[in-house]
Amino acid sequence: KTTVSRAISGKGRVSEETRKRVLQYIDQMDYKPNVIAKGLAQSKTFNIAVMLPTDCDLQELPFFQNCMCGICDAAAKRDYDVLTVYTTAGGLGGLDRIVANHKVDGVVLTRTLVEDAAADYLKARNIPVVAVRSSADTELVQIDHDHRSACQELTLHLLKQGIRKVGMIGGNESHVVTRNRFGGFADAFRMMSLPVDMSFVYFGAEKVAEIEQAVEELLEKKAECIVCMDDMICNHVLQKLEEDGIKVPEQVEIASFYAGITTENTAHPVMTLEFNAKKLGYVTCNTLIDLIEGKETAAKQLLPYTMKGI
Repeated sequence: KTTVSRAISGKGRVSEETRKRVLQYIDQMDYKPNVIAKGLAQSKTFNIAVMLPTDCDLQELPFFQNCMCGICDAAAKRDYDVLTVYTTAGGLGGLDRIVANHKVDGVVLTRTLVEDAAADYLKARNIPVVAVRSSADTELVQIDHDHRSACQELTLHLLKQGIRKVGMIGGNESHVVTRNRFGGFADAFRMMSLPVDMSFVYFGAEKVAEIEQAVEELLEKKAECIVCMDDMICNHVLQKLEEDGIKVPEQVEIASFYAGITTENTAHPVMTLEFNAKKLGYVTCNTLIDLIEGKETAAKQLLPYTMKGI
């Protein structure tokens, strides 16, 4: 038993010839280690938890689904299983119960908040945690797309076209991604030595009525372009413009800081930013498992993006 264990783990003294014989037999017999026994021996569960928000909109679902696919792919390749924890904004959901019962070795956060109770809870209990999004918390390992640079590049493209009356409609300011996207928007204006007219900027537009009100006000202000913070907002903006008989892009141009179901299927020309959510999940999961296994990980990784419709 000791010889087989050493051959599999690569630890301890065992000849290369013996190791090859053991591995060959394992392959012939299709042997799979007992995960429970392995977990007990290593004081691990070989489970990770993924926290998913319950307040996501229909247009956001593909992002979380694709991200989850990437996480599950990476976990399976490294013999880990995935548990899901559903949580409301600022809450823990069932996370505290799962942690208290020692059911997971680490946690993936799929949404980061300015006041992040989940991140604080996990850090206080020394549970390995990696965020899919960016955070101002430098103690939190983060994997994200470069939203700020992406939004800066798209906004800069609009400004270089000579467009000056640029409106922006955004969602919840407590979401770090909202702040990062607006940061890129503002960076582009600074690069062009132009002021950001905050009367053209609308935050907290999470309901249809709020988005439609913002569109009406921007049209009254003669906005030349409306930048939507995400796909959900873009969907309702396009619907409102169609109902009002406003032609896109002849009367007003539309851009979205996130490409999703709406921008992929609309007949209107929309400038968008595209991010690979599946790869994001894959890299995040591998980083978390590296952290669990005591390997060195980067504090923050930013993945690339592409621009469409330019």
